[in-house]
Amino acid sequence: MNKTNPSLLKKVLVIGYVWPEPNSSAAGSHMMSLLRFFKKNDFMVEFATPCAISEHMIDLGAEGINSRAIELNSSSFDEYISEYNPDIVLFDRFMMEEQFGWRVDKNCPNALKILDTEDLQFLRNARHEALKQNRELTQKDLNSDLSKREIASILRCDISLIISTYEIELLTKIFKIDSKILYYLPFMIDLKTVPKNSLSFEEREHFMTIGNFRHAPNWDVVLYLQKIWPLIRKELPKAELHIYGSYPPPKATALNNPKTGFLIKGWANDAKEVIEKSKVCLAPIRFGAGIKGKLLDSMIMRTPSVTTSIGAEGMSEDKVWNGFISDDINDFVKNAVSLYSDKQVWEEASFKSLKLLEKYDKESLEKELLTHIQNINKNLSQHRLDNFLGEMLKHHTLSSTKYMSQWIEEKNKNKS
Repeated sequence: MNKTNPSLLKKVLVIGYVWPEPNSSAAGSHMMSLLRFFKKNDFMVEFATPCAISEHMIDLGAEGINSRAIELNSSSFDEYISEYNPDIVLFDRFMMEEQFGWRVDKNCPNALKILDTEDLQFLRNARHEALKQNRELTQKDLNSDLSKREIASILRCDISLIISTYEIELLTKIFKIDSKILYYLPFMIDLKTVPKNSLSFEEREHFMTIGNFRHAPNWDVVLYLQKIWPLIRKELPKAELHIYGSYPPPKATALNNPKTGFLIKGWANDAKEVIEKSKVCLAPIRFGAGIKGKLLDSMIMRTPSVTTSIGAEGMSEDKVWNGFISDDINDFVKNAVSLYSDKQVWEEASFKSLKLLEKYDKESLEKELLTHIQNINKNLSQHRLDNFLGEMLKHHTLSSTKYMSQWIEEKNKNKS
């Protein structure tokens, strides 16, 4: 493409659920990877969202990315997207496709529609419900209203980016989704920037965990650590647990207890720095979906971790882990103490990080993604013909969602 003439560049519109906060959440970091991927490949990129500005949002202008505030249930979006006329529209999570997908179909029917699921929210929600009732996950949990909405959104899009191999398998085997409309894309890491050396066993101290406090699985980790930490502290009376994350609510800061070494640290200016200074990352994740940014950052900084099978889901290769995977609380404690106390165990775990990182190679993942997008776009008409269920859902959604949205818009006008 001709970089000197912007009119010749292909246009991408990203409709965001929230403004990207790469230092607050793995989802924000993943979104910035996608935005930078399009910029790198000479696309004009615009980010639009109905969300209010946030404290830790990134400066998109500094990245060469235009931004735009848009409204829900407003025909002003029709005018906006018709004028911008994107070649690709990427929806950040299925709720944005629900809100704006039919308007994209109406005004830019030839635009390639990509859904970035981040993780399967219906899976996370189903696991949460099962945990609250202290029972195993069932297929009935999975067949929820939320799953019907999210999978309908996947079917309506040309490509859905799925972050975990586990989730690809769930969609294809349990829900019988055609693999042609799914694309596996984990987090993308520039392996050339991964530190060749990190702090040694002797140079580190204390345990840590990190995660946006607004994300329900992260808050559950903090609550579960309230039960786990006294058992670890009994074996290691001088150790501390440092808990980092953006947006800590008062109920979280109230848990800060210097006497027991249970410390709510809140926002970390440099997540990787605090991870590297710690000896062990604790991630007793009891529900959730996707792959976990805190565990990936721990691998990058060679910090061993103790997590659960859900925490390691889609990340562990051939049961290899840079630490331990423990679902039983007593095993979790025993393994955490072992990693913290035994230099040989710690170094062996730390070394495994390098092998685990190979699947996240940004260079190869970006190349494969670009090729896939180009191939689908070349044969978009046939691709859509092959996806009859998606076309059927678009037909009905255009009828039902359209009139509901127009009704809300008229109602809002009457209020004003």
